[in-house]
Amino acid sequence: MAEEIVARFTRQFPGGPLINVDTFRIACDRPSITVLFGPSGAGKTTVLRCLAGLERPDSGMIRCGDELWFDASASAFLPPQKRNIGSLAQDYALFPHLTVEANIAYGLRCVPESERSRRVSETVHLLGLAGSERRLPRQLSGGEQQRVALARAVVRRPRLLLLDEPLSALDSPTRLRLRGELRRLLLHLGIPALVVTHDRLEALSLGDDLAVIDNGAIVQRGPVQEVFSRPANLSVASIVGVETVQPGRVLSAAEGLLAVSVGQTKLAAVAPDLAPDARDVFVCIRAEDVILHKGDDRPSSPRNHLGGTVRAVTREGPMARIDLDCGFPLAALLTKQACDELALNPGDRVVALVKAPHIHIIPR
Repeated sequence: MAEEIVARFTRQFPGGPLINVDTFRIACDRPSITVLFGPSGAGKTTVLRCLAGLERPDSGMIRCGDELWFDASASAFLPPQKRNIGSLAQDYALFPHLTVEANIAYGLRCVPESERSRRVSETVHLLGLAGSERRLPRQLSGGEQQRVALARAVVRRPRLLLLDEPLSALDSPTRLRLRGELRRLLLHLGIPALVVTHDRLEALSLGDDLAVIDNGAIVQRGPVQEVFSRPANLSVASIVGVETVQPGRVLSAAEGLLAVSVGQTKLAAVAPDLAPDARDVFVCIRAEDVILHKGDDRPSSPRNHLGGTVRAVTREGPMARIDLDCGFPLAALLTKQACDELALNPGDRVVALVKAPHIHIIPR
């Protein structure tokens, strides 16, 4: 049987929300990255700390394979040092007076000297830290500090890595550069990881699997792109940042397509899981799924061709958000280059193209 962590527990702090985790599973027999995603205060870090053994739940059970980590009914609790889990904190928690080599070796104090030296050397080279073994943390860049903290966590060869907002301590340019590098490192290490973040781009860049947590409960789980594209309900749509969410009404269904009205505008959508009698719905459209062009409408594959007026153009780093009035508010996300080529300004008339499968329908 494949080894996995299975957790069902509750935890509540005085005056705080109830954290109620119902059968959360993490496979420990293959390298994959699960992202625990949600707004600040949703309970992400509490879940992480309970799995690590740094918090004791009020009720429930946590098991890893045949090993019992926590069982309230049996008063069983395995301390964190016996769970063989590696942790990476938000601030990396490096010892400022120890060298890179000594920081990495800190968790191997009970390992014989020869084995300790071999493991540290292997990990230093694996994470690209060769040449910095004698330096102190203050002599390292933010990215180097992150790799040292990661090296210290993995040198013990844990069965699972827990990372709590691993990029939050970095400045924006460094964070952008390290997203892809961190995923590459985690997969290269071959250790399954659980990453906590509230940052949408980090979740998309790092994760294979996404668990959305809201008010202490996991409300949706699945492949990252699927959850972001097809939220289960209005709450999840808000958490994952779907830019356009509008009330609509199903008019008809034929040949796998729905005809849905949003105000006076009629849209074609694909919703195979929608109940046949559903009528009142929410229409969800991600901004990156909207294509814009100027001039007369031209034949193209998307079924939805929506004439509209540009209301605002907002620069968002390398991207530009275009707010439109297409009979209902609609947002589009373009690269700066595409926006410049279209020369978009408030008041311009455009055509918005949206493929039917990119319109997600939620019952209301």
